[in-house]
Amino acid sequence: MADIKYYDVILKPVITEKSMAGMGDKKYTFLVHTEANKSQIKEAVEKMFEGAKVKSVNTMNCEGKSRRRNSKSGVITGKTVKTKKAVVTLTADSKDIEIFAGL
Repeated sequence: MADIKYYDVILKPVITEKSMAGMGDKKYTFLVHTEANKSQIKEAVEKMFEGAKVKSVNTMNCEGKSRRRNSKSGVITGKTVKTKKAVVTLTADSKDIEIFAGL
């Protein structure tokens, strides 16, 4: 496993209806590095966002979708890139994450 720094762990926030509904309960969803573990994700959130205290981290591995395309030599099958999502729950006394504030 490669040495992952805290600024490489969080790739981008996930903006969906379900993730926006969870913000009221201080639950934020991020797309994270596929080899990052829960303790690395917790450390990255607390370092990147001032005043955020992480209560828990739930992760899910999402397999890539199957894709097919036609070529001169026949049908070629493959998969898209697999991803990993993390749902980060903050403590009640922590500050909100600013990037979600204007949404």
